[in-house]
Order: sequence, then structure tokens, then C-alpha cells
Amino acid sequence: MRIETATAPGVPGAPNEDFVAVALPAGGHGGALVLLDGVTPPPDNGNCVHSVPWFTARLGGALLELSVSRPDATLAECLSAAITVTADAHRGTCDLSHPLTPQATAVAVRWGAAELEYLVLSDSVLLVEGTDGVLTPVLDDRIDRLRAAGHQVAALRNLPGGFFTAAADPRVAGRAVTGSVPVAAVRAVAALSDGAARGVEVFGTDDWASAFALLRKGGPDRLLARVRELELADPEGSAVPRGKPFDDATAVLAEL
Repeated sequence: MRIETATAPGVPGAPNEDFVAVALPAGGHGGALVLLDGVTPPPDNGNCVHSVPWFTARLGGALLELSVSRPDATLAECLSAAITVTADAHRGTCDLSHPLTPQATAVAVRWGAAELEYLVLSDSVLLVEGTDGVLTPVLDDRIDRLRAAGHQVAALRNLPGGFFTAAADPRVAGRAVTGSVPVAAVRAVAALSDGAARGVEVFGTDDWASAFALLRKGGPDRLLARVRELELADPEGSAVPRGKPFDDATAVLAEL
């Protein structure tokens, strides 16, 4: 089994709001991975005394632990419980009703002897490569669909008919894209924050197949370097308009 991860802040020295972790249970079978992309906070930090990295570390750590220790629970149930635990950790000091209370996108994968389960919430990406070589992107494309329909998506965060992120409401886990496939049919999986997926989703210079091929050949560090090369070629975002000229980027590859 080969498992590699890499993560880098968008601006050197700035806090990295992403989270990635992998666990391999002591029994010797199966594993789990979690990748979160924290939402950059507003100037008032959503009336929260904690940073986004604090939130993603708490939520990501809880989700990974539950994914391993609760094989009887679905990944959506694990995410719901992790959101509750994290919210309880700062409910007494922070305004969890604020629409921009600390929050994150989420990708979780868990595999055992028979099945590989997955969960994707918001705009991070999961790529599943089958033993037949077919690469399947698993996407929560609500944001893209809203933009294509001409909506201003910021006002539709965590609202019916909008898009969803993991914040303080555990019910949002029920909005995630979930599924499972036979583990024997899977060769590898990769999870990317939207910052690591920019070659495909923002710059349009790559596709999922070429991004995955680079990830496999050069590892996550090389994929992140590719994204930085594209960003540095347009440092002001004038040729390719985007919300941030540089973004936190995180990738994980697991060859099963």
C-alpha cells in the first residue's frame, strides 16, 4: 500500500486552513482518510474566538477517529457526530448561528475487506481509479450548478436550494454525496482540496486524468508544485480571474 500526502498554504508563512490525515487500523485491514478545506473567515471571524485551523483540526481529527472506531456507522453519521463534538467544544464562547462561523468542505473515504465508502461535501474532490483503469471523479457540484444558473452563491450557504459545508449543524451531513463500491474493484483513490484541483477547475490546463497521472508519477508534492506554477504565471489573477490569486492546496493519494 502506498499513501502520500502534501499540503501547503497559499501564501508562505500564512496559516494553512486545510487538514489531511490517514489512519490504518491495527487489525491490518482497511483504512480511512479525511481531507478538509477550511472556509476563509470574514474580518469578524464569524463571531468565533477560534481560528479556522483550530476548527479543521478539531473536526478532521474527530471525523477520522470516528471513521475508524465506528465501523458500524456510515460516514455521514460519523460526520454528523464529528460536527456535534466540534460544535460542543466552542458553543459556550462563540456564535455558532453566524452564517460564517468556522466551517469546511469535507472528503472522507473508508475501506475494509469488502467495501470502499466515500463522502464528499462541497467543492473538494475525490478521484476513484478502478482496477480497469477507469477514473471516476466524485463531486458535490452544487456550487457550479448554482453559478451556471446565475445565482450569487454566497447568500445560499447552508440553505435549502443552496450549497452546504460542515459548520455547526450536524444535519448537514445528510446533504453530502455518499456511496460505496467493492474494494476489490478499486486500485487507488485521491482527495484534493479545491486549491489542489485548480489546474482542472480554474485554469483548465489539465483534466482529471492528467492530474491523477501526475499525482501518481510525482506524488502530491509535484501536483501542488504544478498548481503553484500556474498561479505564479498569473500572480494578480488578471488572465484567469479567481477569488484568491493563491490558495491553500492539499492532496492525498492512497493506492490500495
